[in-house]
Amino acid sequence: MAKFKLRPLDDRVVVEASAAEEVTAGGIVLPDAAQEKPQRGVVISTGPGRLLDSGNRGDLSISVGDEVIYGKYGGSDIEVDGEEYKILREMDILAKVVG
Repeated sequence: MAKFKLRPLDDRVVVEASAAEEVTAGGIVLPDAAQEKPQRGVVISTGPGRLLDSGNRGDLSISVGDEVIYGKYGGSDIEVDGEEYKILREMDILAKVVG
């Protein structure tokens, strides 16, 4: 992967969304309009952490390469070099996929 051109600020992270499901569990093929936006993706870049009252930075509980699940309407959608990404605050991430 080429060097990513965005460095998020504070406790924000950049996530590359997983592909939308095209076929249901029952085998029904979904048209583009019926596909739900994915709520799962891989962390591509992280900020340095939230600035605390003490002047120090808080550690993020996620890191680059982690697969995460985030809220349906959380974050901001952006496009960089034709690829779509989502910028989220750490608190908008609901879970880290383990295993």
